[in-house]
Amino acid sequence: MAAAAEILTTRQLNRALLARQLLLVRSSLSASAAVEQLVGLQAQTSNAPYIGLWTRLQEFQRQDLSDLLQQRQAVRATLMRSTLHIFTAKDYLDLRTTLQPALTRALGAFFGQRAKGLDIEQLVAAARNYVEEQPRTFTEIRALLTGLVPNGDPEAMAYVVRTHLPLVQVPPGGFWGSAGSPAHATANSWLGQPLNSEEKLADLTRRYLAAFGPASVRDLQAWSGLVRLQGNVEKLKPGLRVYRSQQGQELFDLPDQSLPPADIEALPRFLPEYDNLILSHYSRERIVPEEYRSLVYLSAGRVRATFLLDGFVSGTWKTEKSGKSATLIIEPFQPLSADNQLALEAEGNRLLRFIFDDAETHNINIHHPPS
Repeated sequence: MAAAAEILTTRQLNRALLARQLLLVRSSLSASAAVEQLVGLQAQTSNAPYIGLWTRLQEFQRQDLSDLLQQRQAVRATLMRSTLHIFTAKDYLDLRTTLQPALTRALGAFFGQRAKGLDIEQLVAAARNYVEEQPRTFTEIRALLTGLVPNGDPEAMAYVVRTHLPLVQVPPGGFWGSAGSPAHATANSWLGQPLNSEEKLADLTRRYLAAFGPASVRDLQAWSGLVRLQGNVEKLKPGLRVYRSQQGQELFDLPDQSLPPADIEALPRFLPEYDNLILSHYSRERIVPEEYRSLVYLSAGRVRATFLLDGFVSGTWKTEKSGKSATLIIEPFQPLSADNQLALEAEGNRLLRFIFDDAETHNINIHHPPS
């Protein structure tokens, strides 16, 4: 009879996740190696991946990531869960085909009847020819599609193109502080290589576990946007380590991945909006206590910038700048101990100097909750 799977506590899962996300100890990895380890960085806002790397790496500078984008070693593009990420060029080329079903599913979920009856091949062919002449914004692409199909739904047609034509943003899109409507090129033309046409779901699963495990099938599906993966994971199960959560969920991991001690120290960390850490599991209690979910995950898909204390999300933060003065506003969910307040202020000062390197004064404002 097979031995019962080891049960992992929430704290054990928390420390494993922090270690794999480079948040227990700042890593000496390069920016490129870190983006690869994390299987991409959430990038719905342009500054978020820069802050995400700063909080994880020892010597990160903004130019490190901008150089990767400028030199076409990394790209900002839509992929997991049909959201914007920054990936290494290699990962984007390798994984785009595997994740296409998730993009197609998102199109149906977002537009439903509005997208039915559209001639996908016609729209994609027209958009491909257009952007291969020169990089184009989606404002320009919508105008082209509306001229092609005057009675079509402009937003739905643009989303069809976004779904079925592999597009990447071209610099300065994705650079620190960039705003407005970025221009897009096809991945093939921008990177000078074709997409890998092979489905690589087994590789994707292993990469996910290396960055986010131990994890369940539902966690993998929540991160990737793919569905009905139970059978695929079952095929890999003989080569995986199997655990169970305290709630009885079956959890999978790579056999060579060790688990850090549950009592290992976890220093304060500031996370940007939409950070991978808090969006990549179906069961998020390992990082976001249930009582704080509604304070972190807002309506319309917004996810607030947060900070960690003892490894768990414990509050939110935002910044303001007036003239040459920059302020970090920290909003803890519970009153802070004196030690935690000092540690947060020290880390917050470093964060402010990274974000506002041109400010002459840096201030920390903690909005203490009612006791």
